Amino acid sequence: MQAAPHAPEGPSAMNFLSIQSHVAYGHVGNSAAVFPLQRLGHEVWPVHTVQFSNHTGFGAWRGAVFEADMIREVVRGIAERGVLATCDGVLSGYIGSADIGEAILDAVAQVKQANPNAQYCCDPVIGDVGRGVYVRPGVPAFMRERAVAVADVVTPNHFELDQLTECTTTTLDDVAAAIDVLHTRGPRAVLVTSLHTQDTPADAIDVVASDPSGRFRLRTPRLPIAVNGAGDTIAALFFARLVSGATAYEAVSLAVSAVFGVIRHSVEANAPDMLLVAAQEELVAPSRLYVAEHIGG
Repeated sequence: MQAAPHAPEGPSAMNFLSIQSHVAYGHVGNSAAVFPLQRLGHEVWPVHTVQFSNHTGFGAWRGAVFEADMIREVVRGIAERGVLATCDGVLSGYIGSADIGEAILDAVAQVKQANPNAQYCCDPVIGDVGRGVYVRPGVPAFMRERAVAVADVVTPNHFELDQLTECTTTTLDDVAAAIDVLHTRGPRAVLVTSLHTQDTPADAIDVVASDPSGRFRLRTPRLPIAVNGAGDTIAALFFARLVSGATAYEAVSLAVSAVFGVIRHSVEANAPDMLLVAAQEELVAPSRLYVAEHIGG
């Protein structure tokens, strides 16, 4: 029987380089990851791959996708401050193009050269069930063929798990086999979000986490709204917990419980987006702790 999940006694404050999209209004990408990490007490160095007025789920937006050279230039400036050796982890999300992805992998290589203990978490944004692939051509192949092999942690949703492994996963056993495929390609830890298989009740949603300590499923009630950016926040919190020394069991229980609490507050307030600031206490101490169950590994 698993002990109750808790935040391990790791470094009280860490430094994360987060290379993701950014929106001025709403919470996706860096706008969904930076504040939660800061609320846990960590320093975050955000580098934006895009700057949009709002997330594309609104149907209209303004802004631009940055070029790969811009990403390299910003990372070069950070390196010139002499701080890369203090970076504990690199987190990436929506990349815009395969060229930007290569710039991110260059940044990961620089960080790991300066600090061999640093870890890289790739949130392989490709698409979602119902929407299909919504990134530019070349990005799915980049994620599958380049990013996964470099990542220490990878956090696909259900649709992206199938894209990365070129599998069709309809049962929990299928998901386990696909996760094993990812492990063989490099990542030590895998988190699959927004999971709905034949084993999942219609009124629930599953998340599965896997690392050398085992494989764990966490199930929460399905809330009546789909919130953009929730996966970005879960990936950031899960990664931070792992880098702090948590197992996959502890990290997934704490991260998903936190985000579920934020979304529940947002539903109760009839808000159109996540209330990350108003519900920030959920990020640190979730009002309800959902506990993952060991399912193998």
